[in-house]
Amino acid sequence: MGTWSKRAAGLAAGVVVLLAAGGAGASAASPSAVTIQTSSNRADLISGGDAVMTIGLPAGATVGELTVRVGDRDVTRSFARRPGGRVEGLVTGLRVGPNPVTARLSDGRGARLTITNHPNGGPVFSGPQIQPWVCQKSAVDRQCNQPPTYEYLYRPTNPLDPALRPYDPQHPPSDVASTTTDDGATVPFIVRIETGYQDRDQYKIATLFQPGRPWDRWRPQPQFNHKLLITHGGGCGLGYGSTGAPSVTEDNLATGAGLVDGLVGADSVGEALKRGYVVMSTALDRNSHNCNIAVQAESLLMAKERVLERYGALRYTIGIGCSGGALTQQQVANAYPGIYQGLILACAYPDTLSPGAQFLDLHVMRRYFDDPSRSGSTLWTPLHMALVEGHLTPLNSITADEGLFKNVVFADKCPDEVGAAAYDRVRNPGGVRCTLWDYMVNVFGPRPAWRWTPVERRLGRGFVGLPLGNDGIQYGRQALDAGAISIEQFVDLNAEVGGLDLDGDRSDERSVADPGAVANAYRSGAINSTRNLDQVAIINHSGPDPGIAHDFRHALWTRTRMQQRLGHLPGNYVMWFGLFPVFGDPSYAKQALVAMDGWLANVERDRRSAPLARKIVDDRPADLQDRCSQIPGLDLVTLPGVGKVCENRVLQTALETPRSVAGDGPAGDVLECAKKPLRRQDYPAALSDEQWARLQRTFPTGVCDWSKPGVGQQPTVTWQTYQDAAGRVIYGGRPMGPAPTSARCSDRRRLSARLPAGRLRVAKVYVDGRRVQTLRGRTLRRPVRLARFPSGLVTVRVVARDRRGRRVVSERHFSVCRGTLPGE
Repeated sequence: MGTWSKRAAGLAAGVVVLLAAGGAGASAASPSAVTIQTSSNRADLISGGDAVMTIGLPAGATVGELTVRVGDRDVTRSFARRPGGRVEGLVTGLRVGPNPVTARLSDGRGARLTITNHPNGGPVFSGPQIQPWVCQKSAVDRQCNQPPTYEYLYRPTNPLDPALRPYDPQHPPSDVASTTTDDGATVPFIVRIETGYQDRDQYKIATLFQPGRPWDRWRPQPQFNHKLLITHGGGCGLGYGSTGAPSVTEDNLATGAGLVDGLVGADSVGEALKRGYVVMSTALDRNSHNCNIAVQAESLLMAKERVLERYGALRYTIGIGCSGGALTQQQVANAYPGIYQGLILACAYPDTLSPGAQFLDLHVMRRYFDDPSRSGSTLWTPLHMALVEGHLTPLNSITADEGLFKNVVFADKCPDEVGAAAYDRVRNPGGVRCTLWDYMVNVFGPRPAWRWTPVERRLGRGFVGLPLGNDGIQYGRQALDAGAISIEQFVDLNAEVGGLDLDGDRSDERSVADPGAVANAYRSGAINSTRNLDQVAIINHSGPDPGIAHDFRHALWTRTRMQQRLGHLPGNYVMWFGLFPVFGDPSYAKQALVAMDGWLANVERDRRSAPLARKIVDDRPADLQDRCSQIPGLDLVTLPGVGKVCENRVLQTALETPRSVAGDGPAGDVLECAKKPLRRQDYPAALSDEQWARLQRTFPTGVCDWSKPGVGQQPTVTWQTYQDAAGRVIYGGRPMGPAPTSARCSDRRRLSARLPAGRLRVAKVYVDGRRVQTLRGRTLRRPVRLARFPSGLVTVRVVARDRRGRRVVSERHFSVCRGTLPGE
C-alpha cells in the first residue's frame, strides 16, 4: 500500500474519503485533539455490523496510549498504525442502531462519535422496502442474508481461448496464464469471485487473487491497484425477489461491447481485471430488475462499503454500462455525488423519467394509430406516423412501447413473485400495484386525500400519482407548421390520442401529472437536472440506432442540460460517435476504460486547492477529445449544405421525440408543461368551426408553453433519505445533512456545576432531563458535584427558587468520553 498511499493524497483524500463512501465526514485533526472518522462510509450510513475507523492523534501521542471503545466494549486491539501512517482499525460486531464510539488517551483527552449501523438486509436510507419479496432458496432469514461464497476462475495460456475457466485451488491446472497489472505486479491470471447478499439481493466482487496467500485490508495482495470498476445491467423493470448480479468477469449487453467480444477482443471488464481492478456489481443496479434511484444508490453504497472494509482503500471508482446501465450511473452520480468518480456510458439514457415521458407519448400514439375506430377516418401512412413520433420509422415506437414502457405502467400486470397479492380493480383493489410509480412510492409519495378516488377513500390511503403527463401537448405541431401533415390529421390525433389513468389503462382525457409526484421526481433525481455531473469525468460512446429506442438524442439530452446550466459545453463530458449500431465501435468500451483511468490518475495527482469540477476539466488528457467517427479521416469529410458528414444528425440518429415535434426544447426534461391559452390565430392553416371546437375540448386548460420551465421543475436535492431514525417513511425524501463528525470529550470521574447566584431556597439538578438531586439548606452553599452520569454530551441543568419564590435556571454542557452509569 505504500506506493498507493503517496498517489492517493490528491483524489483519494479529497474525494474517496469524503465522497466515494457516500460523503463520509472527516474531522480535521489538530495538534491537541483526538478525532474519530469512519473511512468506509458515512458514520450514519454504516451497514452489516462493521466499519473501518481512523483515529487522529495529537502530536506526540502514541498508539500505546490509546483506548477505543464501542459502548462498553474495548476494541483497542483492532487499531494499529497502518502502512501510510494512519491509525486505523476494522471494528466488527456493531449492533443495529446507534453505537457510541470513544477514543481516549491516557491523559484524559479524547473524542466521541456515534456510528449508526443498519441491517445487512437493509434499508439504509431508501425507506420501507417493497413487499412482497421472494428470497433466494439458500437464504437464512427473511432479509435474504446468507454467508458469502467464493469461486475461482483462470485464464488459459492459449491466446485463442481467452474465456475464463473454473479453477480448483486443490488441483491447480498447468495452463494458467499470467498478467502484469498497471502497478507492475506480475501474477497468475486467477480471479476470485465473492458472491453475497445485501439489501435483500445479490452482489458480486471479482479480483485477481493468489490462492493460499493472505489478503488483509491494509496489506492486500500486490496485484490490487486500489481501483474499482462497477458493472451495471440494462432495461427498466420491477423486481419482487432476489436475482443474480451482472457479470463481473466479462462484458455483456450491460456494457455494450459484449455482442462481439469473441471476435474483436474488446472486453473492458477483462481488461480491468488484468490491470488489477476490483470489479463489483449488484442485482439492484441491474435496471431491468430495479428502476428505483434511491435503492440503486443504497445498494451501490452498501457493496462499496464491503469493498472498502474487506479489500482495501480505493483511489477511484468507475462505472460502466449501456442503456439502463448508463441511466443508473448518471442519475445516481447526480443525486448521490461521490459514489463514482468516472462514468463510461453507452446507448445512454440520462435518467428514468426523461425517456419515460417520451415512451408515454409513443404509447398513447400507438394506441391511436393501431385503433381504426379512432384513427380510421384519417389517413396515416408510416411516414406520417414517423413524422409526428420524431423517428425515421414506427419501429422505434414499437420497441420502446413493447420492450420498455409496458413493463412498468400497468397496475395489474405484476411479476410472478407477487402472485395472488397483485392488484385487481374489482377483486383486489387493495393489492400490490405494479407500476413504476407505485414501486417508487417512497420517492414520489402517495396522492393527497383531496385527490382520492372512491376506491382510495374506501382503502383509507392514496395510490401514487403519475409523475408525468401529456396534458397540453400538441402532438405533431411542427409537422403541421411545416405542411407535412394536414390540419385534419393534427386535430384528430390530438383529440383522440387520450392519456393514461392511474392503473395504466386508456383514458379519453389527457394525463395530468400529479404535482407532488412531479416535484419529488425532480428533487430525487429520477429526472436528471445534471446539477452535479460536473463532479465526475464522463466518456459516452454511441452509434446510430436502427430503431431499438436508443437514439443518440438521449445522450445529447444530458450534454445539453449541462451546457444550459454551465453556459458552455461541459469540459468533463467526452462523446465518441461511431458507425457501429448503438455502441459506436466494439472497441470503444475498452478504449474508454484505458482513457478514463489515465484521466482520473491525472486528477489524483493534482494537488491544487481548486474545485474538483475545475480539476476534472483541466486534467483531461490532451488527446482525449470528442470523436464523430471511428473511421480515420471521416471526421474531415464535409459536403456543401451538409457540413461535417460524421456530425450529421440524421446519420447519427440524433432524432426527434413526440415532444420535440410538439415544440419542446433540446433538453427533454419537462414532465408536465406549463400552459398558455389556446388561440385560433396561432395555427398556420384555417380551422373549421368543428375542428376548433374539438381542439377546445381537447385543451380546456391551454396548450404547452415550451418557453417556460416545466411544472414543478427544480434542481436535484443531493443525498436524500426516505426514512427517519426509526425507519418510518419520509415520502419525497429529505436531505441527510452533513455527515456526523466526532466531538472532543474528556475522561471525567466527576462533573461539577455552579449553582445560580443569589440566596436560594431549593435547587433541583437534572442530568439530560432526568432529576438526580434536590438541594436544600447547607448543600446550596457549594457547587453541585455528580459522580454518576452517562457518556456523550451531558447537559446538567439546575432549576432553583430563591427566597422570594423567583425561578432561577443555569445550564452547563459536558462532553464525556466515558460516563459512570451502568452500561455506559
